[in-house]
Amino acid sequence: MVILLTNLRKVFEKMEKMFFTQGEIVENTIHDYAKKASYKLVRVILFGLMAGMFIAIGAQGSLVSIHNISDPGIAKTVAGVVFPIGLMLIVLIGGQLFTGNCLLFMSAWDKQISWSKVAKNLAIIWVSNVIGATFIAAMCYFSGQYDFNHGLLGAYTIKNAIGKANTVPYQGFLSGILCNITVCAAILMASSAKDVAGKILGVFFTIFVFVISGFEHCIANAYYLPAGFFAKMNSEYVELAKQTYHLTEQQIDSLSISNAFLHNLLPVTIGNIIGGGIIVGGLMYLSHRSRRFQ
Repeated sequence: MVILLTNLRKVFEKMEKMFFTQGEIVENTIHDYAKKASYKLVRVILFGLMAGMFIAIGAQGSLVSIHNISDPGIAKTVAGVVFPIGLMLIVLIGGQLFTGNCLLFMSAWDKQISWSKVAKNLAIIWVSNVIGATFIAAMCYFSGQYDFNHGLLGAYTIKNAIGKANTVPYQGFLSGILCNITVCAAILMASSAKDVAGKILGVFFTIFVFVISGFEHCIANAYYLPAGFFAKMNSEYVELAKQTYHLTEQQIDSLSISNAFLHNLLPVTIGNIIGGGIIVGGLMYLSHRSRRFQ
C-alpha cells in the first residue's frame, strides 16, 4: 500500500509539471503579450500575415469538407473538426491573430504596456490578418481550387459569402462576442499546457464548439468574404449557385464590399474585441491580478 501511494504521488507530481496553474497562465499571458506589442513593425506585420494565412487555410479546408453536405448539423460538426488547424498552426508555429491579441488588454490593465500600444498593435494585426487571409483566397481561386466537384465548391463559396455579407449587424456583434470568448479561452487553455499534445487538445475542443455554434470570427470572415468575391468573378460558379441554391440576382448583387464591411466585418470585429479583451481578459485579470479581489 505504501509503495502504491508513493507511486501515485509521483504520478501526480509529474502531472502537475505538465501544465501551468491558472495564476501562472495569467502571469505568462500578461508578459508574453506585452512582449508581442513591443516587436518592431516589420516583425508584427509578418506575424500578422502568417496568422491570417493560417486561419484562412483552416477556413478553406472547412469549406471543402462541408460544401456537399446537406444536413446542417453534420456539416457544422465536420467543419468543427477541420477548422481548428488554423489556430493550432498559430499556437505551435507562430503568428499574431487579431482575436487572440485582444488579450493585450490584460497587459495594459497590468500597466505593462500603454493603451496606445494596444490600439496600434490591434490595428496593424487586423490589417495584416486580412491581407494574409485575402491572399489565400486569391491563391485558391486562381489555382482552380474552387473548380472542385465540377465547380460546386465555387458555388458554395458564393452562397456562404452572401450569408456573411447579409448578417444582421447587431447579431454579428453579439456573435462576435461569443466567438472571442471561446477563441481567447482556447488560447489560454493552450498556454496552460507545456507539451504539444496538451496545446493541441486545448485548442481543438474549444474551437470545435465555436465553429459548430456558428459564432462570427472577423479574420475567418476575412477569408470567406473575399473568397466569395473571387468566386463571383466566375460566371459558371454564379450560375451553378443560382441553380443549386436557388439564389436570386438580387442576392448575388448583395455580395458587395460595403455590405461585407458594414454588416459583418465591422460589428464582428467590435464584438470580438469585447468578447476577448473585456470579458475573458477582464475576468481573468480581475480574478487573478486585481488586489481588490485578493
